This record gives sequence, structure tokens and C-alpha cells, in this order.
Amino acid sequence: MRGEFPSPNHGERRGGLRPSLIVIHYTGMQDCAAARDRLCDPAAEVSAHWLIDEDGRAEALVPEDRRAWHAGAGGWQGQGDVNSRSIGIELVNPGTRPFAAAQMDALEELLRGIMARWQIGPDGVIGHSDMAPGRKCDPGPRFDWPRLARQGLALHPQIRGEDVPLADSLIAIGYPEAEPADRLAAFRLRFRPGASGAETETDRRIAAAAADLFASHRGA
Repeated sequence: MRGEFPSPNHGERRGGLRPSLIVIHYTGMQDCAAARDRLCDPAAEVSAHWLIDEDGRAEALVPEDRRAWHAGAGGWQGQGDVNSRSIGIELVNPGTRPFAAAQMDALEELLRGIMARWQIGPDGVIGHSDMAPGRKCDPGPRFDWPRLARQGLALHPQIRGEDVPLADSLIAIGYPEAEPADRLAAFRLRFRPGASGAETETDRRIAAAAADLFASHRGA
């Protein structure tokens, strides 16, 4: 089920850019009404293209050809102004509980449509934390990236690669410059949820495999 709740918080995509990324967020709020009110409030100056409630209802807030204000400062693959390059999807979740099955089902359906409309591959589906290490942590460690990967809607390596420098692999994946600890934490949120402490060989091998996977899709 879908509805439309137009948000006034959007503008032209800069420099003639078109969407090449999809950024997944969680709202950090307890319910859909509160999240919608904020995303549609002119004073808040934030928005997203889509909002998905826990019951699976998807709400269109900003037209996909417009620049929504969801990403903020950060970058991906050496490129800034992620708002002009992306479509933002907000999932209703306070960040403290698993994502509902109906919500994940709706997300998969929505992703398939967006990816087809804009010719975005699974390498272009990222989390807010991926593009903003140290500043954002959503969609968080409870988000099921492997599930999306099994459906061809994101990338997540199933094997481990070589033990090569972690920084090289993270740059190859697309992570922006950041403090090493912040970038490691962002990588772990997506590829090693629950991991903590100093960098390990496991981090390096998983990152190397992910870098190879992203490179293979970008070159396809």
C-alpha cells in the first residue's frame, strides 16, 4: 500500500545530476506520524523521497527527480553532494529494534522499482552511515544487508579476500575520508555488525572481498 504526503523540503538536483545512489536511513523516531511530520515540516529543513512504516506502507514525500534533503555532509566514491546524486528512503525505526518483516518486504519492492527507473545497480545502494562515517549510524547494526544482497538489491560479500591494507579497501568500496576509527566503525555497521575493538585481519579480509565485489559491479 502506498500513499502520498508531499513535503515542501526539496529543490533542483545540482549540476544536472541524476540519481545514481539510494541511501537507506532509519528515522530514529517511535512512529510514522512523528517522522512524517518532521520530514514535511518546512522549519526542519529535512526530507526524503520515501518513508516506509513498520506495517509496510510506503509513502511518497518528494518526487524522485527532485533533490530531497536527507543525506547531509559526506560523500561516496570521491563525490560529494550526495543529495543531488541519490534517492533517500527512511524506514520508521527508533534504532533500537529489528526491522519489521512487512517493512523489509516493502523496501525490497520499492528498491526494485527505483533501481529499474534510474538504472541503479546494487553497488549504488548504501546506508547513511556509509557516506557519513562518524556522523551517522543508520540504518544501524540491526539492518539486514545480507537479505538485500541475496535479492540482488545491495552488495555483501560471502567470502573473505586477501589480507591487504584496510584503508585501501575502504576507499575502493567508496567510503569517504574520515578518522580511521570512524571509518572502521561505519564499515563494521554494514559488514561486521557487533564487531568492536581494534582493526583485525577479519576486517581486512572482508573489506578486501567487498572492494572486489563493488569493483566487479561497477565495471559490469
